[in-house]
Amino acid sequence: MRRPSLLGLIVAGGLAAQSEVGAWQALAGEWRETPFPRKGTVKQEGGEIVLTAGAPLTGVTWGGAFPKMNYEIRFEGMRRAGGDFFASLTFRVGESFATLVTGGWGGDIVGVSSIDGWDASDNETRNYFTFETGKWYALRLEVTPGRIRAWIGEERVVDLAIQGRAIGLRRGDIELSSPLGFASYNTTGAVREVAYRVLR
Repeated sequence: MRRPSLLGLIVAGGLAAQSEVGAWQALAGEWRETPFPRKGTVKQEGGEIVLTAGAPLTGVTWGGAFPKMNYEIRFEGMRRAGGDFFASLTFRVGESFATLVTGGWGGDIVGVSSIDGWDASDNETRNYFTFETGKWYALRLEVTPGRIRAWIGEERVVDLAIQGRAIGLRRGDIELSSPLGFASYNTTGAVREVAYRVLR
């Protein structure tokens, strides 16, 4: 089986084993193509990761160390072509994983999959946001023991209390994005300026 290519992307540098609390660290140098079936190509264009439309998924997965809890991650995402999610982020929540969906189910649904077995389209994190093709959006996700929060620009689009909730990934190929990865669905997307910080 062909090993996914190693992509040195976004900015110089990488993730320190012990990151200073509150200091933003660039995530670069250890992104690998996610081995989705029938994936599109992954390209580096300057400081961008470009995920060309797959049938249906294309993505990259982080191969380095990353916190399980008490962290914040930020990035910029753009839908270049297509009408579905373009920079969805699969992330850690303790020993579990979830996905922040950006523009799924026809292009405008934002939320977290899955909560108590329900996808973002069907749980209380479902929100609607109009993403313009060709425009960069600043996205930010915060994961703490009590809550998952997410913002697009200054607008908070997710604020979920998670104690006592079952957090997990939707069954299927998106599981290949764990522990941390970006994916597009039948859509060409781009990601840049990925960084994280430890909250405490």
